[in-house]
Amino acid sequence: MRAAIFEASGQALAVAEIEPPRVSHGDLIIAVRCCGICGSDLHLSDIHADSGMKPLPPGTVMGHEFSGEVIEVGVGVEGLRPGDRVTAMPMFGCGKCASCLTGAPYRCPSVRYSALGDAPGAYAEYMRVGAAETLRLPAGVDFVRGAMVEPLAVGLHAVNAARLTAGESVLVLGAGPVGLAVTLWCRYFGAREVVVVDKVPARLALAAKLGASITLDPAHEDLLPALRRMGERRPSVVMECIGVPGTQQLAMDHAPVGGRIVVVGVCMAPDVMRPLRAITRELQVNYVYMYRRQEFELTLDLLDRERINPDAMLTGTVDFMQFPAAFEALKTDKTACKVMLVPHGRHAAGLE
Repeated sequence: MRAAIFEASGQALAVAEIEPPRVSHGDLIIAVRCCGICGSDLHLSDIHADSGMKPLPPGTVMGHEFSGEVIEVGVGVEGLRPGDRVTAMPMFGCGKCASCLTGAPYRCPSVRYSALGDAPGAYAEYMRVGAAETLRLPAGVDFVRGAMVEPLAVGLHAVNAARLTAGESVLVLGAGPVGLAVTLWCRYFGAREVVVVDKVPARLALAAKLGASITLDPAHEDLLPALRRMGERRPSVVMECIGVPGTQQLAMDHAPVGGRIVVVGVCMAPDVMRPLRAITRELQVNYVYMYRRQEFELTLDLLDRERINPDAMLTGTVDFMQFPAAFEALKTDKTACKVMLVPHGRHAAGLE
């Protein structure tokens, strides 16, 4: 089968023929229909050995935002069959521990992650997934939206951690895919104002489509005076969705007394912060990681009932021939948002 393979840090992914996955007990084989490119994949592909972080193993097949069609079912699998349209949490839990049984297999002591070297991911024609981590797509959710469930679940998990109350205002730092997903959920759960900050006009335009009531470009307007002018509507919650050195401090600098900060962005470099600002303002700072199965389920349900609409996030689809160049371009092109690989072509993905 064809797959896009990581060979070395800083090099473009290589499309090559590799052995297809084999089904095992409790697993499924799916034909991947859509797989989104995640910002974490872009960062991971550039990690060098001297960075202090462990690089990806050569031969890794990344890709963890996907949907597909079941083509083979392993022994011990119940409730799923060939032809089912599905998405899945990109991991394999034991299925028996408390974490797995309560919908958090990422906390399983023996968890293995797809797309990070433990098992091949979805930048491929076919993929092995755990049946316990797989969810069937409802009739109203196509393959494109099915591949958006994972990043939307990231945003939902973050907003759940914020304990957002209807009528509160929220400041979202960063309008990349995660920031846009957070924006969508803040609006859905009744935020009075959703203020989104980014330096890229195209991304601010997307934020407005997904629920931002106010968009600010810090290159043209000083953020702090703008927030002060909001008076009683000033955000009490700050969602840090950038994940580079300095942005956690930025969140602390712009949170009000007693405010809540949720750190969603994954910073992969050392950072320096001044805790005094958070201490004197008695800020609550919460870090979040991944998502629960229940958040996948709710996302699917609301997509099926058309209560949420993430379509504005999709800015392009590519085949294997175009994929390596598209992947590299996203490292510098900040006007694009969610670009998807369609391994079997646009027709199989339902795009024609």
